[in-house]
Amino acid sequence: MELHEALALDAADPLAQCRARFVLPEGVIYLDGNSLGALPRATAATVAARVEHEWGDDLIASWNKHDWIGLAQRLGERIAPLIGARSGEVLVSDSTSINLFKLLAAALAARPGRTTILSETGNFPSDLYIAQGLAGRTSARLRTVEADAIEAAIDADTAVVMLTEVDYRSARRHDMARIAAAAHDAGALMLWDLSHSAGAVAVDLNAAKVDLAVGCGYKYLNGGPGAPAFLFVAEALQDQLESPLSGWLGHDDPFAFAPDYRPAPGVARFQVGTPSILAMAALEAGLATFAGVSMAELETKSRRLSDLFIALAEARCPELKLASPLGSRGSHLVFAHRNAYPLMQALIERGVIGDYREPDLVRFGFAPLYNGFAEVWRAVDIMAELLATRGYDQPRFRQRSRVT
Repeated sequence: MELHEALALDAADPLAQCRARFVLPEGVIYLDGNSLGALPRATAATVAARVEHEWGDDLIASWNKHDWIGLAQRLGERIAPLIGARSGEVLVSDSTSINLFKLLAAALAARPGRTTILSETGNFPSDLYIAQGLAGRTSARLRTVEADAIEAAIDADTAVVMLTEVDYRSARRHDMARIAAAAHDAGALMLWDLSHSAGAVAVDLNAAKVDLAVGCGYKYLNGGPGAPAFLFVAEALQDQLESPLSGWLGHDDPFAFAPDYRPAPGVARFQVGTPSILAMAALEAGLATFAGVSMAELETKSRRLSDLFIALAEARCPELKLASPLGSRGSHLVFAHRNAYPLMQALIERGVIGDYREPDLVRFGFAPLYNGFAEVWRAVDIMAELLATRGYDQPRFRQRSRVT
């Protein structure tokens, strides 16, 4: 494909108009939205209004006047259609790790007599750390197996299966419905981490009969660094599960200030403490970038962008080895190269921002709302030049930063 053909694809792209919803630096090709989403154009004004008008002018009255107290559930309603959830099944709160702790503990308590949290060996480390910490403080145990062995490993002692739908390294995508069915057949609950899929590919939790899910707000949902996360609890389970963190906003009547805890009905019981209203304002602006967008269209564009990147890289960068599956995958790609770290640093210096993953992987994420086909063409063109000239072979590119 030539550049003019990629430009023609952009001109015909039904999502091309969404790019104007973001602030993107001139001369930068941003292919790291799978780590931190780009800044929505409305974010600064949205946060400023909450600071200057709601907090500044209306002070504490804003909890009622501007319904700060209902923001966690309102934002959950905005996320629900992006992940195939019903109204009342999604709550924005805390971080992904804290939400994972809450749901794992609730799942274990809901399956008395079962002690196993089952996951895969290569799951996102933070998810495994949370499960390890929970197991170390209870009678539970974390069991990990290779991805292909998950279904066979589900047994009568499995309380909950905990997996990430899209692998953070390879982008391999699990069959959500099939694994959930296997968990249910064995009497276990199914919990998915959607951090690398929500907002980039079409997710349908209800169609897949998923019980529980978590996800972050700062990647494809464009909520800003450290944005609040979300959790999902299927409607049929909500009043059966108990949150292990019985905070005051999860109380049935928090402003009664009763001395004894009584859980709120529905998903609201998984709230804990006072939410970060300013951080939620940024997430609200991020979620607004999905207005009028079909998730099916979003996934189609994601696939076309990554397919084009693969085709161009195979043609022009034969030194790279694709380490992502050609079949079912998320919205990023990884390639192996013996000089992956300096190569990525050289790309970043040239304005192509991806990232590096140990031990030898360059990773490129495609955010369909703002990435385009011509950007993919230009990114591969720059990478091909660096590889052909060994432009990455400079001492400064080998110096490791704390965040890689």
